Amino acid sequence: MDKKESYLRSPDLLPTTQSGKKISPIGFAFIWVGMAVVLAAFAIGGTGVQSLSLGWVVFATIIGSIAIGLCMTLIGDIGVEHGLSFPVYMRAPFGTVGTHIPSIIRGFVASCWFGINTYFGSTAMNAILFVLIGFDNWFVCFLIFATIQVINTSLGIKAVERFADLAAPIIILISIWMYSTLSESALAQGREVWAWVESPVTGGAAFTAFIVVIMANMGFWGTLAADMPSLSRFFKAPLRERNWFKRNKTQIVGSLVALPITQTFMIIIGGVSYIAVSNYDPVVALQEAASGLVLGILLLMIVFAQWSTNISANLIPAATIYSNVGGPKVPFWAGVVAAGVIGTIVQPWSLFGIIIPALLIVGGILSAIVGILFADYYLLRKRRVNVQDLYKDNGQYRYYNGFNMAGFIAWILGGGSAYFLSNYSFIVGFLVGSVTYYFLAKYWWFSKYEQAEITDPNDEKYLGITVGRYWEVDEAPETVEVPVGGAVIPGEKA
Repeated sequence: MDKKESYLRSPDLLPTTQSGKKISPIGFAFIWVGMAVVLAAFAIGGTGVQSLSLGWVVFATIIGSIAIGLCMTLIGDIGVEHGLSFPVYMRAPFGTVGTHIPSIIRGFVASCWFGINTYFGSTAMNAILFVLIGFDNWFVCFLIFATIQVINTSLGIKAVERFADLAAPIIILISIWMYSTLSESALAQGREVWAWVESPVTGGAAFTAFIVVIMANMGFWGTLAADMPSLSRFFKAPLRERNWFKRNKTQIVGSLVALPITQTFMIIIGGVSYIAVSNYDPVVALQEAASGLVLGILLLMIVFAQWSTNISANLIPAATIYSNVGGPKVPFWAGVVAAGVIGTIVQPWSLFGIIIPALLIVGGILSAIVGILFADYYLLRKRRVNVQDLYKDNGQYRYYNGFNMAGFIAWILGGGSAYFLSNYSFIVGFLVGSVTYYFLAKYWWFSKYEQAEITDPNDEKYLGITVGRYWEVDEAPETVEVPVGGAVIPGEKA
C-alpha cells in the first residue's frame, strides 16, 4: 500500500464497529448535562435580561435549543449509520485533501474553546482552594486542570461517559442550589428575577432582541452540529432499523431532550447572576452571594461542568481532526495533547474579551458547513455512502487534485452571508450553504465526477446499520464489508 492510501486509513479514523458503539441514550443525556454548562450560555442569559424579561429569554432559548438539537441529530446520523467521523465524511463534500481546510478551522476553534473553558474552570478551582486552604494561584490550577482533562480524554470514549455519569447528578443538584442562592440575593435587592429587566424594549426592538437570543443559542452550538458524527459514531443503535427516529434514539434523548432542558436552565442561571450582581459570570456572582464551604461546593459544579464540556465538545472533535490531518503518525491521544497545547498557547486569560466574540463569528461561518453536510448526505446521496472510496487516494472523492470545488464555493458564499448578517448567522449560513451546494454539486460537479451511490442508489451496497452492516476497513488496499450474520462476500477478505 502506498503512503497516500495509508495516510487516509489512520486506525483512529476507521468506521466504528459494533464493539465501539458504547454510549447509551442515558449516557449521552448525562454528557449533555455537563456540556451545556459553559460561560457562553451564562453570557446569553445575562445579555438577554438586559432588554427582555427572563421568561421571554427562556422561550427564545427553548426554540433555539430544539432547532440546533434537530440539526445535530440530522447530521449525527452519519456517525450512527456508517460509523464515520466528521473529518472522514467531509472528504465527500470537500475532497480527500480539501477536507483539511474547514476541519482544521473547526479543530482550532474547538482547541480555543478548550482553553477558555479550562480558564473558566481554573478560576473556580482556585476559588475553592482559596476557601479551603488559602491557596491562590489560578495559573497553577489552569495547568493542573488542563492536564487532568487531557489524560481523561486520552483514555477513550468510555472514560468520557463514566466521568459524565459521575458529574451529571452533581451538576444538576448544585445547579438548583445555585439558582436558589442567586435568586435570594437578587430578591434581597428588590429584584424579582422573572419580572426585572434592566432596559426594557418594545415593538420591533423587542422582536429583534428575541431573535438574537434564538440565533445566539444556535450559533454557539453550530460547530458541534457540524462534527456531531465524531461523537455519534460511538452511540448504540439497533441493526436493520429503517425508522429514523428509532435508529437515532440516543441522539434524540441527548440533543432534543437533555440539551434544551440543560441549556435553558444555564441561561436562567446566567440571567439570574446578572440580575443579582450585574455580572453573568456565576463564579463572580457566587463569590459575592455566598461564602465558606457553601461557596466551595457551588464552585465545584463549575469545575465539573467545564471538564465535562471540554472532553466531549472540544477535545474529542479537535483530536479526531488532528488525527485526520496527521495520518497514522498522529493517533487519537496525540491529537488530544495537541488540542490541549493549542488551547493553552492562545492564552485565553489575556484575550478573554476578544476570543469569545471572534469564536462566535467563526461559529456562524462554520454553520454553512452544516447546510452543506445536510444537502450532501440527505438530498444528494440519500444517506447512501461509498465508504470504501472515502479511504482511497484515487477513489471517487479525489475529485480535482483532492478538492470538491462545489463544497468550497458553497462554503464561501454561505459563510460570507452568515458573517455579514451576523444576527441571523446560523440560519443564513445553513440555507445559503445547503442550497448553493445542492445545485452546484448536482448540476455541475457530480456531472464531471460521477458518484457511485448516486448513479446506483442501492441500499445493500451503500447503507450501513440500516441493512445490518458495520463497515470494516483494514490497512490493506481493499476495503472489506462484513454483513452481520451473513456470509463473507466472495472475493473479499474477512
